[in-house]
Amino acid sequence: MTLPKLLAIVSILLFGAIGIAAIFKTKPTQPETGAVVQVPLEVELDQEIQAVVPALATPSPVAVSSVSPIVASSIDLPDANRIEELFNRNDPKLPIVETITYKSHVPWQKGRPAWLSDYASHYNTSRHFIARSLNGKPDYLKQDLAEGDRFNVFKKDKNFQFYLVVDTSRCKMWFYYIDLDDKQATLLKTYQVGLGRLDSTKASGLLTPLGKYSLGDRIAVYKPKVMGMHQGKKIEVITVFGTRWIPFEKELGPCTAPAKGFGIHGTPWHDKGQGILADDTSSIGKYESDGCIRLATPDIEELFAIIITKPTTIEIVPDFSESTLAGAGAGL
Repeated sequence: MTLPKLLAIVSILLFGAIGIAAIFKTKPTQPETGAVVQVPLEVELDQEIQAVVPALATPSPVAVSSVSPIVASSIDLPDANRIEELFNRNDPKLPIVETITYKSHVPWQKGRPAWLSDYASHYNTSRHFIARSLNGKPDYLKQDLAEGDRFNVFKKDKNFQFYLVVDTSRCKMWFYYIDLDDKQATLLKTYQVGLGRLDSTKASGLLTPLGKYSLGDRIAVYKPKVMGMHQGKKIEVITVFGTRWIPFEKELGPCTAPAKGFGIHGTPWHDKGQGILADDTSSIGKYESDGCIRLATPDIEELFAIIITKPTTIEIVPDFSESTLAGAGAGL
């Protein structure tokens, strides 16, 4: 074989190998994403229709897990349960409440008798709060008043607000009130919560954001058989959001996501058989929501009754030790 023929054959084989390698060369894979349209959810609240946009998340390639994305620190954590001191008509009683006696005719209500809703408005205290104190138990629907009935309301001369701290490594929430005059924080109760699914593409490591937010007033009470549209389908709203909804209003500092679409709500109610709906608390303490913060029904109804008439801040942190109120109880 002559040298020119040999060079020609070698060239053909070389270029052929390069072409085959180019054909089979693989490209880096990209995670699949998809757009989710946020559809307002219509719910019925005391005969009024309100639009609530639930927190929806872009589908993520990260598998759903109930394992904490962060290792919690070993610090000593505060604990308390002083909720009954808000509703007690006798001592012990917190200094932000007072017990009053119902009278149908009062000087601040001119022209007609005062009803429970009038007392709620005058004292900037929710009807649910008054009902629980009046009934002596967590019954928020029975709101019948008779002359001489006694119940608690928030003191008009007390300058305070509520503050929630959520620890995403522990799925826990601390509920405080802050006296704005003496700068003291008082822990009222600690709750176990459910949080958003784990997602390594999010700055927070899960669908629930980190940061400090104010809570809004577009609240809702959901009841069985109330229907609404959610993700393009007509649903019984309580099966998604439980019995209460409190939305985030705005960001109060650096946050990993905008406030819109996020909120605090109850755990979903599921059919337990024979058409009977019941609270399903299996997601509490886990990472299973679309980003909202879930509480069991007794907890969300209790929190709702207390905070909806007062300014409330929620701070979401990876660990309680990183919160503004870590170690609070002394001055702020």
